Amino acid sequence: MTRILIGGCQQEISTFNPVPCEYDFFDRTYGDEIRTTHEGTGSQIGGALAEFKTALGDDLELIFTYDAEGTAAGPLRHSAFLRIADEFLTPLKDHAGKVDGVYFSMHGAMGTTELLDPEGYLLEEARKILGPEVPIVISMDLHGILTAKMLQNVDGLASFHTYPHVDFEDTGRRAAQILIRIIRDGAKPVAARVRVPAIVRGNELITDTGAFGGQIRYAKNLHDNPAVLSAGFFICNPFTDVPELCSQAYVFTDGDPDLAERSAVEMANEFWPNRHIMQANLVSLEEAVSRGASMAGPLAFTDAADAPSSGAPGDSNAIISEMIRTDYPHSILASVVDPPAAAKAHELGVGATFHTGVGGALDSRFTPLELEWTVKSLSDGKNIKMESWKYILDTGPTAVLTSGNLTLVVMTNSIMMVDRSIFWANDLDPKDFHSTIVKSPQCEPAFFDDWVEANFNVDAPGATSANLKNLGHTICARPMYPLEENTVFVPNVEMFSRS
Repeated sequence: MTRILIGGCQQEISTFNPVPCEYDFFDRTYGDEIRTTHEGTGSQIGGALAEFKTALGDDLELIFTYDAEGTAAGPLRHSAFLRIADEFLTPLKDHAGKVDGVYFSMHGAMGTTELLDPEGYLLEEARKILGPEVPIVISMDLHGILTAKMLQNVDGLASFHTYPHVDFEDTGRRAAQILIRIIRDGAKPVAARVRVPAIVRGNELITDTGAFGGQIRYAKNLHDNPAVLSAGFFICNPFTDVPELCSQAYVFTDGDPDLAERSAVEMANEFWPNRHIMQANLVSLEEAVSRGASMAGPLAFTDAADAPSSGAPGDSNAIISEMIRTDYPHSILASVVDPPAAAKAHELGVGATFHTGVGGALDSRFTPLELEWTVKSLSDGKNIKMESWKYILDTGPTAVLTSGNLTLVVMTNSIMMVDRSIFWANDLDPKDFHSTIVKSPQCEPAFFDDWVEANFNVDAPGATSANLKNLGHTICARPMYPLEENTVFVPNVEMFSRS
């Protein structure tokens, strides 16, 4: 029997979100619950399970330990991380010396209030428990920050090849394939990475249409070479301000360091000249609202600066405040996280009218928008199915409030808003409104872009602003483009091998 241990820990944070997140931000599954949750699904773990079964058949025993999946948020409170780390690591002790391989599903952009490389810590401690011989392979988001500590403690990794992300299952399968080659074929992984001093954002990162797609196609083509175990390119999460924040190419080969080095350098060199165009094309808040006022619509206003899927709290009212200030003449649909306002609406009930400030409940850079509101509907916010991904959302007590031409979904909990599910769950259709405010940097085209007259990428304030120069990085290595325009790149290859 081939015995493979499976677990995971995933979260993406914004250092610039002032609200630490807690233990309860994570959905935690234990033991065989992991199989039940992921088997037959399009998740990374689901893809890995399918690949293990296809390749190993009856010669397979899967051992499930612990999986923690956290919503994007501010830095994880360190005491909460220590609790999660204990739950992640403790079950491994029962299997030390008894497994043939390990697969962990990870993200790569975690951060705690005290620790800047939580995934590296987990992998280092897992290695201590499991010993030096057992191969460990991980999967990661291409927005992860790959660190030396991670590479020193794994034998392989697979990262997403798509943005927006649609290859969860495929990434899990590729991770499983690496582990199978090590276990069954005796592959000897050697890795090269090249760090590029650039943080990036914007439409050129869309892998199907943007310049960044060139690096991904190069990485995917490398997989045609049987000597290549995996290859990819990390564009990092620019909002996770940590020492090794950067863009970076990586290649794992089966015992061929020269191939790994050449390929990683080639990817990095092709990426660097495009750094200038891999920045968001932003429209000022005032200009976006002014232009929208004179257009027939429908319109979308992208507020990526307050994207909960990237780690923002979701409580910005910057765009709607500008619309109210300028007497915007069209119907507006928006959302905001404001627990006190949601609670007040639930206390008063449907049909009630009350005066309160909305927005800025979590992030003090926003001033509450003081208006007279009418409660149109209420919900518990539970079991909201996403239009795009596999997750089930829980917005907590939620209210739909109206004031003049503004309809606002007011939530208790911050949730991913990468599609239209939060509106549909409250019987609202963006197509019924002139202007919809979208709190996500990228949505699938069908959700908005395919049917709106224009989508303004607004230069609004917030914890996940695509105006990277204004975020306030203090920890990442410098110089870093575009924080320093004159940053110079000289490729330096770092090699990793555990054999």
